[in-house]
Amino acid sequence: MKKALIAVWLLTQIITVKVFAQTGNQVTTQNGIVEGTKEAGSPILIFKGIPYAQPPVGDLRWKEPQPAQNWQGVFKADHFGNNPMQKPIFGDMGFRSGGMSEDCLYLNVWTPAKTGKEKLPVLVYFYGGGLAAGDGSEPRYDGESMAKKGIVALTVNYRLGIFGFFAHPELTKESPNHSSGNYGYLDQHAALLWVKKNIAAFGGDPKRVTIAGESAGSISVSVQMASPLSKDLIAGAIGESGAGINPTLYPIPLAEGEQKGTTFAARLKANSLAELRALPAKQLLDSVFSAGASATSATIDGYLLPKSLPEIFEAGEQAHVPLLVGWNSAEVPYQFVFRGDAPTLENYTKVLKQLYGDRAEEVLKLYPASTNDEVIRSATALSSDRFIVYSTWKWADLQVKTGGKPVYRYEFARVRPAMTAQMGNATPGLAGGVVKGDGSKAAAPKPLAVGAPHASEIEYAMGNLASNKVYAWTPEDYKVSATMENYFANFIKTGNPNGNGQPKWEAIKDNAHVKFMTIDVVSQLKTEVNRARYLFLDKEYMK
Repeated sequence: MKKALIAVWLLTQIITVKVFAQTGNQVTTQNGIVEGTKEAGSPILIFKGIPYAQPPVGDLRWKEPQPAQNWQGVFKADHFGNNPMQKPIFGDMGFRSGGMSEDCLYLNVWTPAKTGKEKLPVLVYFYGGGLAAGDGSEPRYDGESMAKKGIVALTVNYRLGIFGFFAHPELTKESPNHSSGNYGYLDQHAALLWVKKNIAAFGGDPKRVTIAGESAGSISVSVQMASPLSKDLIAGAIGESGAGINPTLYPIPLAEGEQKGTTFAARLKANSLAELRALPAKQLLDSVFSAGASATSATIDGYLLPKSLPEIFEAGEQAHVPLLVGWNSAEVPYQFVFRGDAPTLENYTKVLKQLYGDRAEEVLKLYPASTNDEVIRSATALSSDRFIVYSTWKWADLQVKTGGKPVYRYEFARVRPAMTAQMGNATPGLAGGVVKGDGSKAAAPKPLAVGAPHASEIEYAMGNLASNKVYAWTPEDYKVSATMENYFANFIKTGNPNGNGQPKWEAIKDNAHVKFMTIDVVSQLKTEVNRARYLFLDKEYMK
């Protein structure tokens, strides 16, 4: 009997491998068979638009993602799923999806595996866009280049804006977990559960999953690290510019989120959840952008997040995994603090007094300026720190303190080259993109020479420069991309970015003596000299 059982088991394994190898493009998941495709001349098998949860529509609007339903036959994963509901608020985004819909919970897989038995490292990438825009089909997040380095790469769609981060007392009441406001983050968690259950069939190792993201995607990484739901599902984390820590898209108390939701519902004259759920998706989206609309926010809901991120990390309750984290050398320009004023010494002093009152002199010592050129540099640094650098620094600082695993910090300093075409009347966007004067989308303008702006590292890190035709990339840009992508790939594989003969990158041994890697044409390890700035801001934001 025992021999018969062994024989049956062996036959099952042989059939499983044969199916994968024989068809060359089919994989069996827990929900059914999916069939991928290959680009011409590429060895990478791509599965686009795999549903990892049920469509969050109708009664499932503002509910935790429900497990995807099984299907019969073969699911043709040859096109990207719908992108989430959003407005075109960032001009540097371009989607390859078939359209926009609430029905958006899909993921994409790029795998170099031949048999489904390789147990390769896995990268799960969350897109940026302020938790209000973005999509896993964006070419800059494409996983093919990473897959060619022996990594199973995924991008994941999650709900955005009013659909992903809306809290309301009635939603909390109906939730089995007494939670509301975090549907987008719960989508990401559901995707990680899908990866745990299914990724082995694609040749990935569910015990070697690194999560990564930029901006709101980086914030998402910090949240998933902090969440008791997800922290045991990951083996490593990469954060590019952003953490869910004051002042950057940080979760607010549930009661505060519920009050915002109640006010928003009253504006719509919706007296019940049924009425809210009956509203057409477009009408709901449009209402968020009307005058006086309440902003949406993630919440400290007692389920996904029992406490704020600083509290969780201070207590050492986060995922104890290696972290590679950093930011760009000029995240946003000086206008972030100057608004409409000219960057002069006089105006700089005025701005500092407006922002910091009797502490303005202290800030001037930390961000000094004696000429107008220095004003631009210091105001850019202050703007960037206030925008997203401080929160990212705090995340790294806390992980070094309590995480128990290596933390590698970087600064991306490569300024993109000139555009290949004239962009005309364009205005910078917070995601590094622009919206042209006629309202159409366009890519980012050439940044100020003081450094690399927000989101400009993505194509470099993911090996996707060639897919962005806006810039006249040079051999030096491809060199920087190879360096950054290799660092990322090494980290995904081993938890350590070093290898490939690249400059040695030391982990932070203690927060008093921080070394970080500057990634540029000549990448080099540097010693932190601006800690006093972050400590000053720490007192401001951790009150």
